[in-house]
Amino acid sequence: MNAELTLSMESSELTEHSITVLIIDDQAMVCEAVRRMLEGESDIEFHSLQDPTKAIETAEAINPTVILQDLVMPDIDGLTLVKFFRANAKTKDIPLIVLSSKEEATTKAEAFALGANDYLVKLPDQIELIARIRYHSTGYINLLQRNEAFARLQASQQALAAELAQAEKYVRKLLPHEVKSGPVQTEWEFVPSAQLGGDAFGYFWLDDDNFVMYLLDVCDHGVGSALLSVSAMNTVNSQTLPNVDFKNPGEVLTGLNEAFQMEMHNNLYFTMWYGVYNTKSRRLTYASGGPPPALLKTGGSSEFQELHTPGLMIGGMAGMEFQARETEVQGPSKLFFFSDGVYEITKPDGKVLLYQEFAEYLTHSEPGVSDITRVRDYAVSLQGRDTFDDDFSMVMVRFE
Repeated sequence: MNAELTLSMESSELTEHSITVLIIDDQAMVCEAVRRMLEGESDIEFHSLQDPTKAIETAEAINPTVILQDLVMPDIDGLTLVKFFRANAKTKDIPLIVLSSKEEATTKAEAFALGANDYLVKLPDQIELIARIRYHSTGYINLLQRNEAFARLQASQQALAAELAQAEKYVRKLLPHEVKSGPVQTEWEFVPSAQLGGDAFGYFWLDDDNFVMYLLDVCDHGVGSALLSVSAMNTVNSQTLPNVDFKNPGEVLTGLNEAFQMEMHNNLYFTMWYGVYNTKSRRLTYASGGPPPALLKTGGSSEFQELHTPGLMIGGMAGMEFQARETEVQGPSKLFFFSDGVYEITKPDGKVLLYQEFAEYLTHSEPGVSDITRVRDYAVSLQGRDTFDDDFSMVMVRFE
């Protein structure tokens, strides 16, 4: 929601301000004359002050929407009083109409230079005086309401930012712990974008021999996308899809596609890669619906094998059936699966890093440096900042 729309929605709830006039003039007859000019205006509240030494104190107490001020007064020079009003935090924006006994260009210019808003030769015509009071008061009231609206908007944005931060913490807590030992080990990196995103991933043992791993990426950003990603993640983790064998990636994606049709989820869909590794057969079965291909580096090979299957995004079209494929994991191997936010990075030349360029960079390694850390640092260096426009989600699974 943009600021203009927010302000217009809140305008009816803003504080109402009545037109309040304060005249400061040591001559009682001038104050009385102005009072009589305004007495027929029921919506204008009138106050007068003959002691200029109490001007600031009085203005702070009554909060006028316009001040009429004489330029020639005892104790305090009128131009000096203008400076005092403009230097005071509570009165610096109140419209000031200075009153003078004659038209003097030099005095008028000095008054405007010090912060006066208008200049009248006293006593002015009644119609003109009322018109100027209303004009300046309306502008000041609009300023007060605008400031109030922006203060509310700022408070609202701060509250929203705090809620998004809490939501991001909640999503992070749902992500699995890294596995540091055993036949299957894991490592991951999750750097959410500046706005709450829609990435989620997980892995778990279905039984003693079969290890499930997946990553999904909901389109768009914000709370709605995050809620959908969490809902889909919980569905997979709890294995609650009816009549679905979670050892069969094709069945899992088919079941998710039926359960999360975009028409039922605010037109949001997600891409997903899902795999199952069997430790006895060393076969990796996988299926994908729209994500970047996963990359498998087996044994001593320096090349990556791309793992993906044909298929649209999850939730895009009812009745789709997703097919699984399988590959053999030969010797100690590494599998990487990730969201497109990992490589869709704008380079210094303004071009976006391509998947092929990313995959080529991943083939190189540095002793003692985590591959995921190296990729993240590479992305940060390319774009020149450590925040991302999209979620950076990357998982590495090591098969011993």
